[in-house]
Amino acid sequence: QVQLVESGGGLVHTGDSLRLSCAASGRTFSSATMGWFRQAPGKEREFVAAISRSGGSTRYADSVKGRFTIARDNAKNTVYLQMNTLKPEDTAVYYCAATGNVLVVIRPSLYNYWGQGTQVTVSS
Repeated sequence: QVQLVESGGGLVHTGDSLRLSCAASGRTFSSATMGWFRQAPGKEREFVAAISRSGGSTRYADSVKGRFTIARDNAKNTVYLQMNTLKPEDTAVYYCAATGNVLVVIRPSLYNYWGQGTQVTVSS
């Protein structure tokens, strides 16, 4: 069982920055595509960003492109989400996820492992 633990969420103001971290257990982290998803109250979970197992390929939701950056450090079994210029619309629980799919997929159903989430709240 792959275990993912997110950290770094918090309460910030519009325009602030946060960096989320996701620490993964196991020896297969380097072979997993990693993604970040978020879920706001009353809404379905949505894709935010994903990164290939090598870190050479990334994908972003249109709503965060140019503001968020996903990165990974395979030596540390950690994936990051740098969030800049945060907006109230970014308020959600952010989840780290992993999939064995070699492609950088964006559908939540294609991810096999999920963290418990970390709350990000952006005030106006």
